Amino acid sequence: MEALDLKSPELYQNRELSLLEFNQRVLEQAKDHRLPLLERVRFLAISSSNLDEFFEIRVAGLKQRVELGASRPGPDGLTPQQQLTRIAERARALVEEQYRVLNEVLRPALDGEGLGLAGGDNTPKGVQRWMREYFEREVEPVLTPLALDPARPFPRIQNKSLNFIVRLSGTDAFGRNTSLAIVQVPRSLPRVIPVGGTRSVDGPAMALLSRVIQTNIDRLFAGVEVLGCWQFRVTRNSDLYVDDEEVDDLLRAVEGELAHRRYGAAVRLETAHDCPEDLVSFLRQHFAVEAEDVYQVNGPVNLNRLMGLYGLVERPDLKFPAFTPGVPARLKQQADMFAAIRQRDVLLHHPYQSFQPVTDFVRQAATDPHVLAIKMTLYRAGADSLIVDGLVEAARHGKDVTVIVELRARFDEAANIELATRLQEAGVHVMYGVVGYKTHAKLIMVVRREDARLKRYCHVGTGNYHIQTARAYTDYGLFTADDSIGEDLHDLFLQLTSLTQAPALRKLLQSPFTLHAALIARIEREMEHARQGRPARVVAKMNSLIEPEMVRTLYRASQAGVRCELVVRGICALKPGIPGVSENITVRSIVGRFLEHSRVFYFANGGDEELFCASADWMERNFFRRIEVCFPIESRKHRERILADLEACLADNVNAWLLGPDGRYERVDAGTGERFSVQEALLEKYAE
Repeated sequence: MEALDLKSPELYQNRELSLLEFNQRVLEQAKDHRLPLLERVRFLAISSSNLDEFFEIRVAGLKQRVELGASRPGPDGLTPQQQLTRIAERARALVEEQYRVLNEVLRPALDGEGLGLAGGDNTPKGVQRWMREYFEREVEPVLTPLALDPARPFPRIQNKSLNFIVRLSGTDAFGRNTSLAIVQVPRSLPRVIPVGGTRSVDGPAMALLSRVIQTNIDRLFAGVEVLGCWQFRVTRNSDLYVDDEEVDDLLRAVEGELAHRRYGAAVRLETAHDCPEDLVSFLRQHFAVEAEDVYQVNGPVNLNRLMGLYGLVERPDLKFPAFTPGVPARLKQQADMFAAIRQRDVLLHHPYQSFQPVTDFVRQAATDPHVLAIKMTLYRAGADSLIVDGLVEAARHGKDVTVIVELRARFDEAANIELATRLQEAGVHVMYGVVGYKTHAKLIMVVRREDARLKRYCHVGTGNYHIQTARAYTDYGLFTADDSIGEDLHDLFLQLTSLTQAPALRKLLQSPFTLHAALIARIEREMEHARQGRPARVVAKMNSLIEPEMVRTLYRASQAGVRCELVVRGICALKPGIPGVSENITVRSIVGRFLEHSRVFYFANGGDEELFCASADWMERNFFRRIEVCFPIESRKHRERILADLEACLADNVNAWLLGPDGRYERVDAGTGERFSVQEALLEKYAE
């Protein structure tokens, strides 16, 4: 039998199309009648926000490659231009489904709960009167309509801003003929508004700002006839381009690029579905986009603004039940974090368990007189971060505090510049990592003097030090006083802050040096176990799996008889279930209340099990262009606990989707069996 070519394009899914399929799974949550109504609205908004970022980064990058003449295909065999053609077709179907769900599913359901959105010909007169009063009082004073003529050219339109193109008839006060105007809507105005405010008004409960403006646009053009008004929005290339080798000051370079992001090259134009063809063509020409880049939609051009509805409405019955994250009993009983960690490692699983111990760890270190130094990496921290407060407090208490801030954490660049400046002003040593590599590892090391010797206490995790996402993302974090891990972190921080060579780490695996090769070696070890008839199994959970050599290694493992069970939330280039290639591989995606974010890798190893957690997905960027850390779970109790969590993921029949060999996902159906959700089970197990 002729050996199969594991590099054949037929064995690989396209990264971008796979990402769109993930967004489809998110949208399916908005259609799921088993979920609370406002949560379904939230999932619709998330699917829109995801699609925005997809165009800003992924589509923008492909367009640039086409402009530069790049035609080299990826592992799936598609050239950049072919990808753009396929993306346009798939994204258009996705957008059409988003608005169908809004108009045919969610709006009627909201109406039924007394949470209808104002708009249309049937809007009650009282609501119309309130909308006009609100417009005159709160909106009109901050709008500046711009008529288009030789003295007033087309204004600069910010990325993803709400705008209107208005068709006019008549002459203005100076006798000039005016046919077109642009109205730009400031971001400061709320997009979802409670109808009536503090007073009761019969009718819909909420109004979208776009509808309020459109209904009252004539107020902006006194003496001129308004023939029509249509909303539009442009999505721009939002990737930052900083040549690490050419800049003297990375912070200033990133600051400069942030200003350009608002006005990058246009990659998508959204207009109202009834916008006249000549105006669509006019906008297309101005923004220099192709016909396939235009999306005409039946509803607000920015669906992710519906997230405001979720925040405004106090209806617990229409949201997921509130919960209080649990705290391990040992941390409840032992106020001294260092004593608790010294006793034995502490494992946390967010959001089922509280992020508070991580904050307490930093805050306690800040005031402990025995603590000499704190070293930490920060990728995303969020606004008003208690972690950052603790680092500032530590510096003010005379501790030696070093923080590696990743300035290029996508869409958090401005926030990270702000927190870096704050830390520097407090006396913290702030560095920006290694030129050409993003620092994505999640690390804290506290150095404490105990009994005339120095002791290191560490926290390593799979997720960011961000208290808000810790309530929404599933992640593991490990506290340990293990000397070898402490020495590894010490060497890693030296590597990040000085010019030392890559250290020979004792227990940790690190990108871009050892992680990729170490994981492949462990999968190959499973192949040998399978050939020898010993237990051979790989269970890996991650956000994305696209690195070609890793995909080929998994194919070879399947051919060798290794059972490979993968839980991949988002992008997956691998095709499971192909006879002779991947019949021993399963791929499932879990999309539920929480964003599955943890990275966990289990190897049966002939009965001598190994289990790791990591900050890295199985992508080229994580393996070769980022600083990542993968850490072993050595406590038998913790290994059993995480493996049980993985088994629960594999048993989920509520929020799980199975990937087929054709690249399509099918939702797992519990049928007549018992319903089981891993997220619900873990909430019940760990939350208080």
